Amino acid sequence: MMHPTTKPNQLSATTPGVRSRIVAATRAHFLSHGFRSVTMDDLAKELAVSKKTLYAHFPSKIALLEAVIDEKFGGFESKLKHLSCEHPHDLSAFVHQLLAFAQQELDELKPSFIRDMRQKAPQVFEKVQRRRAELIERYFGKLFVEGQRTGMFRKDVSARFMIELLLNAVQAIVNPAKVEELGLTPKTAFESVIKVVLEGVLTPQGRKI
Repeated sequence: MMHPTTKPNQLSATTPGVRSRIVAATRAHFLSHGFRSVTMDDLAKELAVSKKTLYAHFPSKIALLEAVIDEKFGGFESKLKHLSCEHPHDLSAFVHQLLAFAQQELDELKPSFIRDMRQKAPQVFEKVQRRRAELIERYFGKLFVEGQRTGMFRKDVSARFMIELLLNAVQAIVNPAKVEELGLTPKTAFESVIKVVLEGVLTPQGRKI
């Protein structure tokens, strides 16, 4: 059950941007408190909208969850594109900002949210897995190739192998059961995987940088 601290502005079906405002207000509750404990009644009351208005935009809680996930991934990818353009030739700066941003985004995810999504919305959880894999392949793939070109990463290990190693490590570790078993959070689990993979492929020059 949610416990709002402030009264949101009254929304109606005709309010401009009502859909995006619903998603934005719901995102924090889903990610912080989990998916299972939040009902559509809770959301309607929290947002000061009628359930009719809420269902007009989102026919189910699953549909609202998908919208929250799409917004999070959309923002994440937009930031990654920005970092790629901002540091096209400074690999060290790109790596530091990429990892800092990824850790910040993961800090928003709580084990209860991931566990609830996996159990109650497995199709959405699979979508998250696919999109995460796509982003890792796209941006870390470029990172590995550029790192080898500049001498920061070892050339005796293929970039494709590095990507597969990272994908499988993230897939195996960043899940609710394993995270809880190891006493980690999604953020600390990801940090550990990245540290092991990246430090393992750094050249002496790369370690100095």
